[in-house]
Amino acid sequence: MKKRNIAIIAHVDHGKTTLVDKLLQMSGTFRENEEVQTRAMDSNDLERERGITILAKTTAIDYKGVRINILDTPGHADFGGEVERIMNMVDGVLLVVDAYEGTMPQTRFVLKKALEAGVTPIVVVNKVDKDSARPKEVVDEVLDLFIELGASIEQLEFPVIYASALAGTSSLDPDLSTQKETMDPILDTVINYIPAPKVDINGSLQFQPALLDYNDFVGRMGIGLVKRGKLKVGEMVSCVRLDGSIKQFRIQKIFGYYGLNKIEVNEAEAGDIVAIAGLPDISVGETVCEIGKEDPLPLLRIDEPTLQMSFGVNTSPFCGKEGKLLTARKIEERLLKETERDVSLKVKQIDSESWMVSGRGELHLSILIENMRREGYELQVSKPEIIVKEIDGQKCEPYEDVDIEVPEEYVGPVIELLGHRGGNMENMITKGGHTKLIYTIPSRGLIGFMTEFMTLTKGYGILSHTFKEYAPMTTSEVGKRKNGVLVSMENGKATAYALGALEDRGIMFIEPGTEVYEGMIVGENNHDNDLAVNVVKSKNLTNTRSATKDHTVVLKRPREMSLEVCLDYINDDELVEVTPVSYRLRKKILNTNERKKHDNHKN
Repeated sequence: MKKRNIAIIAHVDHGKTTLVDKLLQMSGTFRENEEVQTRAMDSNDLERERGITILAKTTAIDYKGVRINILDTPGHADFGGEVERIMNMVDGVLLVVDAYEGTMPQTRFVLKKALEAGVTPIVVVNKVDKDSARPKEVVDEVLDLFIELGASIEQLEFPVIYASALAGTSSLDPDLSTQKETMDPILDTVINYIPAPKVDINGSLQFQPALLDYNDFVGRMGIGLVKRGKLKVGEMVSCVRLDGSIKQFRIQKIFGYYGLNKIEVNEAEAGDIVAIAGLPDISVGETVCEIGKEDPLPLLRIDEPTLQMSFGVNTSPFCGKEGKLLTARKIEERLLKETERDVSLKVKQIDSESWMVSGRGELHLSILIENMRREGYELQVSKPEIIVKEIDGQKCEPYEDVDIEVPEEYVGPVIELLGHRGGNMENMITKGGHTKLIYTIPSRGLIGFMTEFMTLTKGYGILSHTFKEYAPMTTSEVGKRKNGVLVSMENGKATAYALGALEDRGIMFIEPGTEVYEGMIVGENNHDNDLAVNVVKSKNLTNTRSATKDHTVVLKRPREMSLEVCLDYINDDELVEVTPVSYRLRKKILNTNERKKHDNHKN
């Protein structure tokens, strides 16, 4: 059977996953009675809620006698390493661009990876049925981006398809009246325009995992493209490890992909994208070969982690009240299991009850915490901090390229905010009431930035960032919280009376009836120092009636704190307690007197 291997790339939320859905449905891949959810490729609950793809997914469809293998890639920069490695498995990409938003920072990021890998591009202008769509201008923007990124003459002659993935219509013409309820123009273009895999079926075996997967039955699996020869179940093969050593193993299982299913197959040949099991510690970038004919492929680059935080056993007085999995052994098992399928994640033990977990960014780490919480784990985590490296005897920290788009009226405050966080403006473009700001900023300047940025721009700001380089460290304090916090000095239930008396001291994070403990953070102080407060105090009852009869206490709504907001908010001497039911902010030292002694000693 003829084959085509393609990846779908785009900025976050431009419709990649929805497009894959429609390609699967309209090519007859699903049975007529098969129930299929929308965005079927986003299999994880978190992916569905946030509308983002976290892990790369593989699927395949048969169309006009051709097997088209499709890889749906993540669009977020924290998962950019996967995009880069996927480019080694495919011969073409569908670049999906929103017909109104046009090229965005992540469009640039994913397209750069594709052009560097030399794959053949096809552009899909999506959401053309939007009232605000401007497909012709968007195609010009895409062409400018191709030229800017140094595309070759062949790559510049890309075909364009206009589509609405949601409505399931497409056409080769920008005119809306030509849209028909079919995805055939896309599939036909893929068959006619993307080259067949450049592989050798008759050579000796070469297979290189570019992604990892894991299941409890067969353990770790390597997903990749068979570059040469054939793979067979039960066959003994050699694996050339990352350090150049050779390990022999037997192939236990081979899984192919069709629709949303993994299908067990007995053999795979050059050009197939498959997952293999049999080597428990198979790693990305190793090469599986025939015994005696070891010929390793070039190693694949894996993105280095830039951010780290400690994960520990929950030591708060509420430990064990809301979660079931709370021992050090359970947490360690879960973290190590995550490293089985996520190559960008590193776990190192600090002591018997805590681990340093390093990842690609805040989103990368907060998604792991959120998944653990939903699985019933209780843990406490520290503030994310950057990973500092020593390069040529100099301390260096990671820097990011940041693209921001805001309505004109917010430009001044946003520039001021970025200035406080060590940002350096590279460019500023104003067009049609919106301003685009391009900055270089230390990664630590972005910790906690998103919450402040969204509040400042009333939700109208768009921000994207990608890792740029390690550069010499700036000495200035970047991104520290300005205000102190209100810390409970008692255990018990918060009362409306106590909270009402404290309202003028700052903003509360809790409401009456919330269980609190000594050392738990219950609000934000108006000033820059921390304040120990009593939120459980109740009104003394007397039998004397007051002349000014009691008025019901009307409290302001407490501030809602999501996991990301909590991680952004805390300082170095604070932790976030994460359970299946709640997030709580707390001081590392819970006892009020001990904490005062420690703070005085520090000052």
